[in-house]
Amino acid sequence: MNPSVPLARRSNSLSSSLGLGEKLFSSSDERRFATAIETGLDAVEIGLLREMSFADNLADVTSRYLLDAGGKRVRPTLTLLTAQLGQGNSDEVIRAAEVVEITHLASLYHDDVMDDADMRRGVPSAQAKWGNSVAILTGDLLFARASKLVASLGVEAIKLQADTFERLCLGQLHETIGPRPDEDPVAHYIQVLSDKTGSLIALAATMGVMFSNSPKEYTVPVEQFGEKIGIAFQLIDDVIDLSPRPEDTGKLAGTDLRSGVQTLPLLFLRELAATDTNAAALLERLERDSVTDSAAVKTNDADLTAAIAELRDHPVTARTRDEANRWASEAVAALAPLPDGPVKKALTRFADTVVQRTN
Repeated sequence: MNPSVPLARRSNSLSSSLGLGEKLFSSSDERRFATAIETGLDAVEIGLLREMSFADNLADVTSRYLLDAGGKRVRPTLTLLTAQLGQGNSDEVIRAAEVVEITHLASLYHDDVMDDADMRRGVPSAQAKWGNSVAILTGDLLFARASKLVASLGVEAIKLQADTFERLCLGQLHETIGPRPDEDPVAHYIQVLSDKTGSLIALAATMGVMFSNSPKEYTVPVEQFGEKIGIAFQLIDDVIDLSPRPEDTGKLAGTDLRSGVQTLPLLFLRELAATDTNAAALLERLERDSVTDSAAVKTNDADLTAAIAELRDHPVTARTRDEANRWASEAVAALAPLPDGPVKKALTRFADTVVQRTN
């Protein structure tokens, strides 16, 4: 293992944490495949440290803040996985994986400002630590760095990156404004997840195919897989948000609800409240005690905490998990045109692990 890789990476196999460790594979060829993913992740991690370094001392600290906080590197892993459909871990594949992860990290800085989030990855969010302006500018710096890096991959990559960035912005805009009066709130929410999460995961999978010289007919299946598994990933996050284990999630149970952020369990509860008095009463408690101004969040409010616990055990949360599983199943079905082998096997396991997450 390269000694330049941080201790956190060396002590915790990222691909294993996603269910892609060598135990999944039995043949020597499959084990070589698993090793290629690990080797590629090490190269990506070293590249991220290099590309996210700035000569300016403040920018150097703030830009690597969330990188140093950890993360599963889901998107780079997907790029490396789909690259094995072609020539594997080329320099271009590694660079593409870096582009996608830097773009993702940049979006987190902006998301936390928009959501007024206090925590991210178990540490205070950048905006809580340095203020909104520093967090926004740091996100902008990282978007710029990702753009410089993707420029070395050619015009098609630049267009893909720009299209994805557009969808990230549109997703955030639509989330902020909310559904139109004539729009179904659940369908609106799923589209927001598709734009904010699915688009970037789809980009990760697509770039792996593109820069490994994989057969072009594999592009649409992996893109569809990425889009759908991204929605499933975020729906499971909605369930995890209600977790009573801050040591696992890095957040207080119901952080999104306390900040006034819509999640699928709440949307399902609102649908049910129209005909169910118990659901209506629970919804009233949740909406009465949750706020959008984090300075006024009543984190010690016993009634809100109890209401969040009730929502966690309510059938609408189980329904949300079922919906996540449905999207994951559709993601796996999209892989049908791919050849049987370690890539399809790993992507299928990847989908299973996404919906089994607890943090």
